[in-house]
Amino acid sequence: MADYVQAGSVRPVDEDRPDAVARLDETTEALTELHEAFTGEESIEDALQRVAHTASRAVPDADVVTVSVVTDEKTYTVAATDETLVVLDQTQYDAGRGPCLESAHELTPVRAVIGEHREQWPEFEAAAEAAGVRAHLSVPVVLPASNNAEARHIGTLNIYSYSAKAFDPFDEGLMRLFTTAASATITNAQRWKRSQRQVEHLERALESRAVIEQAKGVLMAVHTCSADDAFDMLVEQSQRANTKLRDVAAKLLASATRSSG
Repeated sequence: MADYVQAGSVRPVDEDRPDAVARLDETTEALTELHEAFTGEESIEDALQRVAHTASRAVPDADVVTVSVVTDEKTYTVAATDETLVVLDQTQYDAGRGPCLESAHELTPVRAVIGEHREQWPEFEAAAEAAGVRAHLSVPVVLPASNNAEARHIGTLNIYSYSAKAFDPFDEGLMRLFTTAASATITNAQRWKRSQRQVEHLERALESRAVIEQAKGVLMAVHTCSADDAFDMLVEQSQRANTKLRDVAAKLLASATRSSG
């Protein structure tokens, strides 16, 4: 089990791997692309699909990338660059063990060469060998803690390669960097989306207020009453008709406009 390496390993980088600077450049370009492509309109599922496709460019020999979501209720694959290897994720879910599940539960990268963990993950090893996969790297994607929420695991990147020499500690470090940056980008997009919703709610509230004020003005003119009395009339009609106050006010204004026409 010499090739099963957790975070913090000091195992030397394989000299057969691509130049470290070139790999760093690839990851930097992938992160830039990821950051520029994200929008606040995306769901978490769409965001993770984008992360999967971008991650496939960030690491040499990353032939297929999937993203597993692991919760107390269920475990499933939410994104994949190639559906043909989703079966390897499912094999782990069904068996209740495997590198992606270990990465999700321990919140740490798990790197493995296929064929060296038959006792530890026999189901996954057999399925991977049958699919021609020779190396695997799982890295958790965790949304950082905020003032009102704890850190939250939202998915695990599963990177499959058909080359046994595909991943080394440097790749592991790069993907830790990548997932950290991806988490920050997703967080910022979510914050933007929440801000947009708050603005939309405020705009609707202001619009509703304007309609209600106009309706009060009509009632005050027709009934020669105070603003409070006019508002009470609107509230009474709203309750009697079981209709939103704004809708009652809008209907009154529409009726007044037809009458004046």
